[in-house]
Amino acid sequence: MPDTIHFYEPHAGHGLPHDPFNAIVGPRPIGWISSHDSAGALNLAPYSFFNAFNYTPPIVGFASIGYKDTVRNVEQTGEFVWNLATRSLAEAMNQTCAAVPPEVDEFTLAGLTPMASRVISVPRVAESPVSFECRVTQIMQLQGVDGAKVPTWLVLGEVVGVHIAQAMLKDGIYDTANAGHILRGGGPADYFEVSPAGLFRMHRPP
Repeated sequence: MPDTIHFYEPHAGHGLPHDPFNAIVGPRPIGWISSHDSAGALNLAPYSFFNAFNYTPPIVGFASIGYKDTVRNVEQTGEFVWNLATRSLAEAMNQTCAAVPPEVDEFTLAGLTPMASRVISVPRVAESPVSFECRVTQIMQLQGVDGAKVPTWLVLGEVVGVHIAQAMLKDGIYDTANAGHILRGGGPADYFEVSPAGLFRMHRPP
């Protein structure tokens, strides 16, 4: 059925009003990353390329398109915190997207509270119901199939401390459906919210 499929080779352009790649690979968890530089100056920024990559040890990662303050900070300190972005924190999270100089504290800019972590020196977002304290395991610059370097840096970190608000635990089980997670979709402004209406269960075959 050749007429029912839109095909393109990315290097030649997609031929659509907006690049569909981000919309297809999504919605994606938001990497809301807090860090500080070697002098202790705080930074808080959201990344739309974020996910978990391993159970034991737990490893998460985010990709920064461009060598931004967060990458520089984690290279200097070897630490970062992932903070869960929820619907109630969406506007504050969006404020931390602002393109501001390195000396600007995004916690202050967005009206958020830095709270000391337990294992690492980087603070977490006090208002966020879930935070992962992480120590960097790898930082790598991506490259294309031709071997040419891409101006994007992938940061991987081992989770060494987990903070979960008690309200998020239902009979001891994390209640994803009611936690208010928001996710990044495609286009310039699309987000999605996880809700109980979207929950369904499917067990693995024996």
